[in-house]
Amino acid sequence: MKLSHLLNGIDVLGVTGDTSGNISGICYDSRKCQEGSIFVAITGAELNGHDFVHDAVKRGARCVVYDEEKAQPVPDVVCIQVRDSRLALSSLAKNFYDNPSRDICLIGVTGTNGKTTVTYLLESVLKSAGFSVGVTGTVNYRYGGTEFPAPNTTPESLDLHRMLREMVDGGVTHVVMEVSSHAIDLKRIYGLEYNVGIFTNLSQEHLDYHHTMEEYFQVKKSFFEDVLGSRPAIVNGDDPWGIRLLDEIRTPIVTFGMGKSCDVSPTDVTLSMNGILAKILGPDSRFPVSSAMVGKFNLYNILAAVATALSLGIPQEHIRSGIQALETVPGRLERVSTGGEPPVFVDYAHTGDALRKVLENLSDFKKAKIITVFGCGGDRDRTKRPGMGKIAAALSDLAIITSDNPRTEDPLRIIDEIEGGIEVGSTRYAPEDITSGFMGKGYTIVADRRTAIALAVSVADDSDIVLVAGKGHENYQIIGTRKFPFDDRVVVKEALTTRRKGGVH
Repeated sequence: MKLSHLLNGIDVLGVTGDTSGNISGICYDSRKCQEGSIFVAITGAELNGHDFVHDAVKRGARCVVYDEEKAQPVPDVVCIQVRDSRLALSSLAKNFYDNPSRDICLIGVTGTNGKTTVTYLLESVLKSAGFSVGVTGTVNYRYGGTEFPAPNTTPESLDLHRMLREMVDGGVTHVVMEVSSHAIDLKRIYGLEYNVGIFTNLSQEHLDYHHTMEEYFQVKKSFFEDVLGSRPAIVNGDDPWGIRLLDEIRTPIVTFGMGKSCDVSPTDVTLSMNGILAKILGPDSRFPVSSAMVGKFNLYNILAAVATALSLGIPQEHIRSGIQALETVPGRLERVSTGGEPPVFVDYAHTGDALRKVLENLSDFKKAKIITVFGCGGDRDRTKRPGMGKIAAALSDLAIITSDNPRTEDPLRIIDEIEGGIEVGSTRYAPEDITSGFMGKGYTIVADRRTAIALAVSVADDSDIVLVAGKGHENYQIIGTRKFPFDDRVVVKEALTTRRKGGVH
């Protein structure tokens, strides 16, 4: 493809060399550059692409795009200085892959919690309506019967455009995409043509990156202002940040929530351990839905999916059948136990708000005790740790604090910070006190996650509820800089097997 064509729409500040030649491909990782490619130097969290320009050229790059003023032109290659390398990468990818988002219905889902579940619901609804659906999100990227690991919730712009082109060429008609705040801030999604955007909610998360809730909100808002444009926004009308968003964005809006003032709301709601029954009230529509998913927060996710489907003109019968067909979402209040065992759920809740919502919903079905196993990730927002400790201890009968993904932090230091949020006067039990006959409300500390899960399952009576929170669908644990195989669901099943065989109880 002609380099001059690739540069359409890019804010170029200066050029050294001839831009009339052809480009064979685009790369932002110098190790992936090939003969005749264009290398875009972007700045990441740990590495700066400008430091790898010469490596890219050595591997065959014939053109370099950069935005640092101090960067020096490289002899014998075309050097292009731009105002923003990340925006340039998005535009280059869009041009190289012939703007694939133009040829599909693209749905963006953003917010702190619920994104993954909403994408699964919409995928099921759209498939029920006969469409070919692609999904990019936290669990994986998938389309056409194939699945790929998801290193990021939202891929880098080059990877995203390449994947969308593959989807379009493979016959995909609709793509549902989780849009993370990092992806918005790092301009991975700029240049994409969304048909609709969804705002689920906002609560404390990623403050190690965004620093304040106001900054976090402004990033989310920019998706609706700068990317979505005049296309419809589906907004949680009960969420305080959603209510603020309604006042600050100028785009067609459909609201969802529990109140009848929302455009899409429920009535005749029944919540149980067996799922959700409700009637949906929408613009010119009223129809029943049923779901095997548990809890009020999942009703919100259903409302978000219904509001989106209605805005896209999906018939009611396909909305109903699609919601009913989705039995579970990996690691999202996923029940691992079977009949005759205590209900054991695995959930991805790794923020205070998400943990609170899950525990409040499980409390509605409580017959005896709630036992919660949880931790906090290392090298991430430290400010949320005390709050999660406070919530878990307050809403559980027994909270077992353990490791999550400690990464390069000391797991015991993370646990200390979690424990610091637990109210003074709460009873801390030794693990051996729990196994010998735990009686009162309190908490304990078991740093090894496998041992913590085994303890929770072993001491649970059949009428208790066990929640293992934090990692959800993840099948690994990050200790130091290495990933080790670890899946909460597998570990729970092992513990349940031991329990059935007469292990410690």
